[in-house]
Amino acid sequence: MRQPIPNRINSLRDFYAFEQHVKTALANRGRDMIAEWYDFPVFYFSNHQSIYHHEQVVPKPNYTEWLDYELEIAFIIGKQGINIPAAEAMDYIAGYTIMNDWSARDIQRREMKVGLGPAKGKDFATSLGPVIITPDELDDCRIGDGVDTRFDLAMVARVNGQALSRGNTKDIYFTFAQMIERASASTMLYPGDVIGSGTVGTGCLLELGGEKSALGRWLQVGDVVELEIEHIGILRNTIG
Repeated sequence: MRQPIPNRINSLRDFYAFEQHVKTALANRGRDMIAEWYDFPVFYFSNHQSIYHHEQVVPKPNYTEWLDYELEIAFIIGKQGINIPAAEAMDYIAGYTIMNDWSARDIQRREMKVGLGPAKGKDFATSLGPVIITPDELDDCRIGDGVDTRFDLAMVARVNGQALSRGNTKDIYFTFAQMIERASASTMLYPGDVIGSGTVGTGCLLELGGEKSALGRWLQVGDVVELEIEHIGILRNTIG
C-alpha cells in the first residue's frame, strides 16, 4: 500500500549506517576510519520543520558554495515504544520512503571541527518521498529476518539526468532493527517519527570527490536531482 508523505512529521533522526560511505568520506578528508563507529549506530537530529516533498523546489542556502545531495532510505515509526529490543523492532515500522539529506559541505566541514555535529550544514532542507510504501510491499526483497532484516533494493542518484551514485540498501552495516533499538533506548518513539539510514556508498558528491566528481562541481541553482530506490520510486527536486 502506498501513502502520501505527511505534511508534518514529529521528529527526524538520521543515522550513519553505511560503512563504505563513512570510510570514503573520511579518507577524502585525510582521516582514518573511526574505530568507535563499529560499537553502535550513531545518529543526529535534523530539522523536521524543513521538509520538502517530491517535485518541490529546494532553495539553495545563500551561505554555501558546496551544496550536495545524499541518497538514503528512510522509515517511519508506526507505533509508540521505548526501550524496544532489536528482535521486536521491525514491528514498529509503518513504511519506507526515499530521503535526500541535503548538505552544505563547506559549512558542515567548519562546524564539525568544533566537535558538536552538523547544524547549519544540514538545517535548511530534507526531502522525503515520493510516497511511503508499507512493509508488505518489500517482502519479495527481504534478506534475513528479525534483527538481521535487510532489503535488496537498487539505489541511484542522478543530477540533470546523469547517473552519479549507485548502491544497494542490502549493503547497510547497521540494520533498521538496530537503529530502532538505539534510538528508543530510554527515549519514547512516536508514530510519525522519521529515521534515515545515512548515505549509501557513493551516494553523494562529497564521497565522489566534489569538484572532481563526474559532475565536475557542486550543485547549483537549476539542477534537477533525482534519487531512485527500487520498488519505492523516484524523489525529484529542483534547486531554486
